[in-house]
Amino acid sequence: MWNKLKKMLDEKQITTYQLSKLTGISEQSFSKLRNGLSKELSFSSMVKIADALDISLDEFR
Repeated sequence: MWNKLKKMLDEKQITTYQLSKLTGISEQSFSKLRNGLSKELSFSSMVKIADALDISLDEFR
């Protein structure tokens, strides 16, 4: 999951800090995902991220 999210962030030139501010999802949640402590995002988190990055939820597949 992190690899997909990281690719999207790189394409949009957005940091996890900026994404955290846009979505209300803590930076700690992104850190856990990046470090393998968490493997998945909740559906509501994916919706917030998709909205913030102006992408379709299908891109998380």
